[in-house]
Amino acid sequence: QVQLVESGGGSVQAGGSLRLSCTASGRTFSRNIMGWFRQAPGKEREFVAGITWSGGSTSYADSVKGRFTISRDNAKNTVYLQMNNLKPEDTAVYYCAARGSLWLSPSAYEYDYWGQGTQVTVSS
Repeated sequence: QVQLVESGGGSVQAGGSLRLSCTASGRTFSRNIMGWFRQAPGKEREFVAGITWSGGSTSYADSVKGRFTISRDNAKNTVYLQMNNLKPEDTAVYYCAARGSLWLSPSAYEYDYWGQGTQVTVSS
């Protein structure tokens, strides 16, 4: 089992920045693919970013490329999502997820563990 706890959400104006953190406990964190997803009201959960266990490979949704950066610190069992130049359409609940695999995936169905989510609200 892996337990994930997100933090760092909040309310910002368009153009602002936030950094989300996700701290893991339980099974070995460093061997997991980690991902960030988001879900806006009335919409399906969508992939935002993913990172391999070494941090050497990352993947981003087209909508956040150039604005968001995913990173991880295995010594702290923590993955981060730095979000810059936020837009109102980034408003959603953001979820951290872990996948016991070597391969990145944008599919929520392929992630085994999920955090409780943290709200991000961007006003215009």
